[in-house]
Amino acid sequence: MTYDLIVLGSGPGGYVAAIRASQLGMKVAIVEKESLGGVCLNWGCIPTKALLKSAQVFSYIKHSEDYGIKVPKTSLDFKKIVGRSRATADKMSKGVNFLMRKNKIDVINGFGSLVTASKISVKDKEGKSSDYQAKNIIIATGGRSRVLKGLEQDSKKVIGYREAMVLSKIPKKMIVVGAGAIGIEFAYFYHTMGTEVTVVEYADRILPNEDKDVSKELNKIYKKKGLNILTQTAVQSVDTKGKQCKVKVKSVDGKTEDTITCDIVLSAVGVSPNVENIGLEALGIEMENGRIAVDEFYKTNVKGVYAIGDVVKGQALAHVASAEGILCVEKMAGHDVEPIDYNNIPGCTYCVPEVASVGYTEEQAKAEGYELKVGKFPFSASGKASAAGHNEGFVKVIFDAKYGEFLGAHMIGYNVTELIAEIVTARKLETTGHEIIKAIHPHPTMSEAVMEAAAAAYGEVIHL
Repeated sequence: MTYDLIVLGSGPGGYVAAIRASQLGMKVAIVEKESLGGVCLNWGCIPTKALLKSAQVFSYIKHSEDYGIKVPKTSLDFKKIVGRSRATADKMSKGVNFLMRKNKIDVINGFGSLVTASKISVKDKEGKSSDYQAKNIIIATGGRSRVLKGLEQDSKKVIGYREAMVLSKIPKKMIVVGAGAIGIEFAYFYHTMGTEVTVVEYADRILPNEDKDVSKELNKIYKKKGLNILTQTAVQSVDTKGKQCKVKVKSVDGKTEDTITCDIVLSAVGVSPNVENIGLEALGIEMENGRIAVDEFYKTNVKGVYAIGDVVKGQALAHVASAEGILCVEKMAGHDVEPIDYNNIPGCTYCVPEVASVGYTEEQAKAEGYELKVGKFPFSASGKASAAGHNEGFVKVIFDAKYGEFLGAHMIGYNVTELIAEIVTARKLETTGHEIIKAIHPHPTMSEAVMEAAAAAYGEVIHL
């Protein structure tokens, strides 16, 4: 059988592309070597949020007296916490399986590689290979935990995010290397579970891609909670020979050096694209900085071959891969589509308090030459936040002073990952600061902070 499209990889880029292609009348197959849904549904976005929810509930119980409720005794069943996370992931993967059947998409199990621009060879678990023909192929093979020299993972004492989700017991001491979204989420989770956590970050602050004010606020909150945070620090080596790991760290300026002992080292230093052994070299597919080079509609230099998600440049985020997949197949089907604006991609970190942002940071906007109006509204002035017992953090908004263009927004606080979509939509519609101020927000809600922050930027704030 010759397909209109074969998608290599069933993560949030691959399976979404396959479904949209089927909706557009294409005959589609998808190739997956493990479980449908890829890393996001099975080992990333979804199961980590289940773990984080358990941590949040445990934290609520520990502080229940703050809400007038006495809980006489609390205890953790870590095995059940992990089990709930895995069950959530399994449910979501089965959901994707249902969607494949519903949309009449053929699922081919095995490791796929490109033979030609119109042929994929798939090797199953028994080692048997079968070939499949397609008019078009999308490479959506995703990424994996990045491995640094001197920080090689053994899946026991030096682990990546996959192992961090299924540990058999809570470690007494853990070092988290990397203070991006993945590292900070796991640092929060294990600290809440009772682990003594040290975060080691090479940059000068945690969440280095976020606005400096957000990073500073989260650093202050987490140090108060008892996390040990070392910035401008690099891991030199990890000795795993003894019962504990001995981690040698050194400041970036070389002035201080120390050895820290722990039970587990979690490496959270980014994502590497899965581009090996899938036939790219044989077809002469061009690469760019270790990723597949594509145009604005995800075409490679080889006709009929496309690539999306973590294997191409851009933010390695599930919602980015999904958007790329939809755009790619719509263009393939002949639709008049608009390229993605990568400066309007929301980023979220699901620790507590949460962090969410979109667009320019204040520093980036100044570097671009904008004259700014910046407004900030703290959740300590929010009635809803105080009633919920979560008044830490703030909303910060950035406007161009000349035309009122909404340049960016940066949030830290309770449930702010649910608020950021308002800003994404507003920026997409080219909404100005004054329009945000005049858009009536419901009271009492956390979302009022967006309106109040905009009002603060223009000297019109009411509740601060």
